[in-house]
Amino acid sequence: MSEPHEWDEATWRNLVGQVRAGQNLKPAAWPNGARCAVALSFDSDHETNELRDGGQSPARLSWGEYGARRGIPRIRAALDRHDYKASFFVPAVSALLHSDEQRELVQEGHEVGLHGWIHEVNSRLDGPTERDLMFRAADTLERITGTRPVGMRTPSWDYSPNTLAIARELGLIYDSSLFADDDPYEIVAEGEPTGLVELPVEWIRDDAVYFMMNRFGAQRPYTSPEAVLDIFTREFEGAYADGGLFLLTMHPHVIGYRSRMFILETLLDRIAAKGDCWVATHADIARYCAQAAGLKGQP
Repeated sequence: MSEPHEWDEATWRNLVGQVRAGQNLKPAAWPNGARCAVALSFDSDHETNELRDGGQSPARLSWGEYGARRGIPRIRAALDRHDYKASFFVPAVSALLHSDEQRELVQEGHEVGLHGWIHEVNSRLDGPTERDLMFRAADTLERITGTRPVGMRTPSWDYSPNTLAIARELGLIYDSSLFADDDPYEIVAEGEPTGLVELPVEWIRDDAVYFMMNRFGAQRPYTSPEAVLDIFTREFEGAYADGGLFLLTMHPHVIGYRSRMFILETLLDRIAAKGDCWVATHADIARYCAQAAGLKGQP
């Protein structure tokens, strides 16, 4: 294959045009006169970070287990204090290992969304394999919780050439894996609107990038919890000022420690103190934005 600087215009335009941001879906008004929308999400990877890589380390598996044993109960308690509902993106293997957790979350009004089968790197898979894993994951979550997932966050926060088509075949109403805006937008595929809502993520609004480490490598946490709270707070205040969406991604095995939970708790207090924020699941926000925009192609 030729080098990128040798590509003709058609080549790089085709690459860029595969998946693009379409119309902005920030509504003219949020429900009940809210100033902004808040989407709190938790990627419940649990043991699958180790299993995905073929790892067999009891220590690293126990690190994932901590997310289920301590992280999830602390997160649920923090949300309950404000009666806030959140979205939990759960690999199917995590759901099978911790089935009661998923059932209870749904019973409490939270959302459980797709996050792959075993937290696989979906962007490296061939089409049939990726499709099989996504459909198996959706079937598994539905069997465990009694509710079929309507949205996804890809395990790799990326798409393969087949991901979007599979999501549409599944009948999903939204994705939360892409980065093209602060606010919701419609995904466009090769120039054609899809009717699929994107609730965009960003690494700076993700706890893992600040706190993860690799004992035998060079990766070490480099940001203090106080600094992370400051970053998240500035992101929230910016969304509030713009009247847009504040979407935060956290991981139970990362945020759930005694020295870090204050980040979430303090942020929730600040959101509540505003008095005019709509805190809702990703599914509810996606549905509202799609309906307000009159999107075609929504299931």
